[in-house]
Amino acid sequence: MVVPLTIAALAASAAHAGADTTFAPALTKFTAFLEGSGGKIITVLSLAGGLIGLASGRFSLGQVAVPVGVGIGVGTGVPIVTSVVTAVI
Repeated sequence: MVVPLTIAALAASAAHAGADTTFAPALTKFTAFLEGSGGKIITVLSLAGGLIGLASGRFSLGQVAVPVGVGIGVGTGVPIVTSVVTAVI
């Protein structure tokens, strides 16, 4: 058991998060979409779904809370996730 662990420890190399830029253009476009008009569209559609639920006659706190949560998540979630992923660990 010691021999495989020793070999694995000697063969391991340091991993550098963020050193690879293969998907950087796609990440830039996607985050710009969510922080811009795409995020607004998602929030409006969620709000419309909540309003349709309210108009159907059955009131639920989730019909109000979900659109608010989606708006907050789209507005502030992307910068939070981006900063966590790019943080040096």
